[in-house]
Amino acid sequence: MKKIYFLFFSLILVSCNTTLDVTSNEAPENPNYTYLALGDSYTIGESVMENERWPVQLAEELRARNYKLAPPKIIAKTGWTTEDLLRGMDNELSIHREFDLVSILIGVNNQYQNKLITEYEDEMRTIFRKAINHSKTKEQGVFAVSIPDYGYTPFGKARKEEISAEIDRFNEVFKRVAEEFNVSFYNITPISRLGLDNPELIASDNLHPSGLMYEEWVQTFVNQVAEKLPE
Repeated sequence: MKKIYFLFFSLILVSCNTTLDVTSNEAPENPNYTYLALGDSYTIGESVMENERWPVQLAEELRARNYKLAPPKIIAKTGWTTEDLLRGMDNELSIHREFDLVSILIGVNNQYQNKLITEYEDEMRTIFRKAINHSKTKEQGVFAVSIPDYGYTPFGKARKEEISAEIDRFNEVFKRVAEEFNVSFYNITPISRLGLDNPELIASDNLHPSGLMYEEWVQTFVNQVAEKLPE
């Protein structure tokens, strides 16, 4: 049964948006700030409109606070693990430190594909090093967003307890590595666990967050992110 479940989950991941993306939402004239968003389906916004992706919503919220931010560059694919993200970063980024903000959200596919958590930890350290290297202000400009819990979706509820326990383990590692690098870590996992109580927080695929959930994530950390931007 688990094999069938895995195949179904994999089909969802592979059949949807699986391309690297740079958002095309309208930028302010002569933007002063740049933003790089690194991740997987949650960052690329699987099953939501482009303007509902959380990095895009974050950019809009920062613009509303008078920060002239360019459209975020998103390096993410549905189904990516940490290994895939590292490969994508190598392919898409130069060696220059060119971004004012860099966000990291990765790990759910390591958990689902039963990747070793020690492997996740090692690859996360490499991701953090590279992210800091691409930040103009080093670790000050980087932030991490916790892995949401898909056990609280219609798709994952049959294995909710198992999934939640594993997500917690991966988030413990994620947070610890962020702290090692003095990078801010924003915990949105409790919001993701409201999905079964409020169906509006889940996208039409019954697996990923809706634009409304992403909006709730952003509201919890937008003020802290704004403080990372130099005046």
